[in-house]
Amino acid sequence: MNLKHKILPLLSALLLMIAGSVQATLVPFQTFVGNYGVSTDGWGSLSQSGTISALVPAGATVTAAYLYSSTFNNGSLSGVGGTLAGQTVNYDTNLGTIPAPACCELTATRADVTDIIKPLVDGGPGGVYNFDITETSASQDGSALVLVYSDPSLAVSTVGILDGFALVNGDTTSLNFADPLDPTAPGFFAHMMLGIGFSCCGQTNTVEVNGTLITQNAGNNNDSADPSLGDGNLITMGSFDDPFSPLMPDYDSDTERYALADYISNGDTSISVTTSNATNNDNIFLAVFHVSGEAGVNEPPPGVSIPEPGTLALFALALFGLRRRFQS
Repeated sequence: MNLKHKILPLLSALLLMIAGSVQATLVPFQTFVGNYGVSTDGWGSLSQSGTISALVPAGATVTAAYLYSSTFNNGSLSGVGGTLAGQTVNYDTNLGTIPAPACCELTATRADVTDIIKPLVDGGPGGVYNFDITETSASQDGSALVLVYSDPSLAVSTVGILDGFALVNGDTTSLNFADPLDPTAPGFFAHMMLGIGFSCCGQTNTVEVNGTLITQNAGNNNDSADPSLGDGNLITMGSFDDPFSPLMPDYDSDTERYALADYISNGDTSISVTTSNATNNDNIFLAVFHVSGEAGVNEPPPGVSIPEPGTLALFALALFGLRRRFQS
């Protein structure tokens, strides 16, 4: 990599911070750049027992796996726990509680389950892997599994994971790129998967990308395993087996899995995204991005604080370092 390619991403990060990109509520957690893929899935049940899955191709190896639990009326996460594939899960990261005007102490938690998942997948036949899952608290609304894998047959891409919560009364931010984008380039893709808890029965979130309203119906309990509704199974996660949501889907056809290329114009150097939750009772606790080429998640240098908290953390993925190798 020459000096120009080293400096441009750093300049982009600095410009992003100067322009007011902020320390927000749903923040960058992990970034993986290379021959990576990602699988996401969700599950919820009033029985507190079921199955959550991952899609991993043959020959791939697990790099990291994280299990999330979405809760309600339990900001302290008292009693929250469970098992995955018969092993105890240690939910050791409290992702925070959405402040007013959101209801119900909506909180999510995260566990690193790489050591549980990796031995079950590596060297396996590939395809869909199913894992038994249980919960220990009635305040748990369900779970989301994020599995990142390495596969030398894949083109270079970036997986970015952001977690925490999104403010219900509205957030806006810009994703800024060092190089102009060309969504018509062969192999270009930009995907986003959302995890939303305590959602059902017409509760909705809006998502706007570059001035285009792409949905008014993000939410629902698409990943409930139960035919009946009730607090304890109200979760949706854009999953590997979901189709991409069409533009302006209805409530049932919004899968929380989105292809963003259609909302990017040739030459764009940023993507502006706005969300809101008028009903004040959904928890957007997770956003997973998978984009072609090399990218970066906007994180300030150690010791640097960013002003104006409250900008949409959900889309704080700053793809400032995009190097679309398939164009070289």
